[in-house]
Amino acid sequence: MPVLLEKPVLRLMTLLEHPQPRWILGLVGVPGSGKTTVAERWAAAVNAATAPGTMVALGMDGFHLTREQLRQFPDPEEAFARRGAPWTFDPEAMARRLQSVREAAGCADVPWPGFRHEIRDPEEGAFVVPAAARLVLVEGLYLLHSDDGWAQVAACFDERWFLDTPLETALERLTQRHMQVWDWTREQAEHRVATNDRLNAQTVLKGRELAEWAVDGGN
Repeated sequence: MPVLLEKPVLRLMTLLEHPQPRWILGLVGVPGSGKTTVAERWAAAVNAATAPGTMVALGMDGFHLTREQLRQFPDPEEAFARRGAPWTFDPEAMARRLQSVREAAGCADVPWPGFRHEIRDPEEGAFVVPAAARLVLVEGLYLLHSDDGWAQVAACFDERWFLDTPLETALERLTQRHMQVWDWTREQAEHRVATNDRLNAQTVLKGRELAEWAVDGGN
């Protein structure tokens, strides 16, 4: 079971005192838990206290399977309806990229994919891990998932953190986000949450016990 980490930025600064060239950390939380927001805030705090580029915060969305790949599924309609489920990503590609990030510490920049919502597909090289970065924090849903090929991703991290945000709070945030991003009615957004996001959240919560640290969602 994870131990409560009350001062996450202090923990990050402590890691920098060790001689290890680069730390790769995984931050997991349910959909809408605020992973991206807190990861970026922590990175900004660390970089302000040290030097720009010391820490980078990345997401896993660039490892979504493309729409073309989803069309090749035995049931494409289900694949699109459940896009965002663990089996609609490419964890093998993510594990390879994380290994590249580790090996390139202090030597070379490494490109990192993002997700372009305008085209609803991944975009290679949307981000870069600078050679000088010593802390790389990757946030995502399934970094502690043990099935669908994700166990190899979990093994890539030096530490695994879980962001504890009340489930209903997170899903309400997600409902609001769907309404804003996709111009959906509340009914449409709630249907998406009920038929996809809540199911994904239940999968994410099963991996919580595998994290070393738990962070309160308000941090």
